Amino acid sequence: MIRQRNASVTFIFITLLLDTLGMGVVVPVLPSLIGSFLHGDLTATSGYYGAFISVYAAMQFVFAPILGGLSDRFGRRPVILGSLLGAACNYLVSALAPNLAWFFVGRVLAGCTGASFSAANAYIADVTPPEKRAQSFGLLGAAFGFGFILGPGLGGFLGGISLRLPFFVAAGLNLLNCLYGLFVLPESLGRESRRPFTLRRANPLASFGSLWRHPIVLGLSGTMIFGYLAQMILQSIWALHTQQRFGWSTAQVGASLMAVGLSSAIVQGGLVRVIMPRLRERRALVVGLLFSAVGFVALGAATRGWMMYAIIGPFALGGLAGPAVQSLISREVPASEQGELQGSLAGLASVTSIVGPLIATGLFARFAPPGADPRIPGAPLFAAACFQLCGLLLALRLFARTPEKEAAG
Repeated sequence: MIRQRNASVTFIFITLLLDTLGMGVVVPVLPSLIGSFLHGDLTATSGYYGAFISVYAAMQFVFAPILGGLSDRFGRRPVILGSLLGAACNYLVSALAPNLAWFFVGRVLAGCTGASFSAANAYIADVTPPEKRAQSFGLLGAAFGFGFILGPGLGGFLGGISLRLPFFVAAGLNLLNCLYGLFVLPESLGRESRRPFTLRRANPLASFGSLWRHPIVLGLSGTMIFGYLAQMILQSIWALHTQQRFGWSTAQVGASLMAVGLSSAIVQGGLVRVIMPRLRERRALVVGLLFSAVGFVALGAATRGWMMYAIIGPFALGGLAGPAVQSLISREVPASEQGELQGSLAGLASVTSIVGPLIATGLFARFAPPGADPRIPGAPLFAAACFQLCGLLLALRLFARTPEKEAAG
């Protein structure tokens, strides 16, 4: 049984790794490809780029609870494999798009299929005992980290050959991923634990009601919202901030993102397994949020490019918070509700994916330009630090009112 469980976690790790790699290869070329439709108009390109990010997040918001609910009804395996096949199709649509309208269709499909992470998280909850879930969720974080180590560098190289080539490669990776899972990925949810699919629970807004049924889940969801906002600010502003502040080229931005991914993978794929049993989830969450908040302040205050690299390592220890809060939350609901729960959490992430970039770019436009008064180039990163501190305060307040044995179950 233990060997089968470990193999299942490995399957999901590789699945998410290939899926994330597919996303990572298109990141460096996405703005340039959009700009190619607009004859290099930077203002128009920025507007469309922001709109496409919002559309992608909105589709994830709508479809995350749907796919999570379907995985509770039909099992995790068909939802995960179907999403991978759909992802391959959407990358092909984007690669072959003759105009922005078709590219828009590709982004819509990408958001729909990208919502499959709720089923993957539920799969991990199915096959992992409660005391081991933090480590397993850390492996998922490591898959994201490894994907974004390799993806941006590969995408930048392929984009130098053709702006559309990374999309073809991403399509191939997802198709390969689907075939891999078809032969080796077992089902994790027994028929006795399944429940009917209902539109009420699949409603992206109504799905949040599942969070209200569990006080600890509701309290920690607030911490997750602030964490998601902070991470979206970082992702949205990294290239703009480093290019303007330090004059970095696209290649240098890609290299720095690879360093961020490597540090994240080391923490979530390795250190989580060592640290979590010693600290336990609650203390790991507090420590992770503190490292993250201080790291955001340091990144925003950095005045030299090399400082960013020096900060990335300690900043990555903030990755302890994600697996810890996922583990604490997953303990509060039975197996039959894990898909709905993960769908609701993915929905929260999607909402912050819409709001976070708007906050980041708004603060950047107001405080970062040379003529801004006052001029605070790191303002978006300072705001991210404030969000993490808000999440920390919510967690500490919850822990003070709730005995640890109740949260840890």
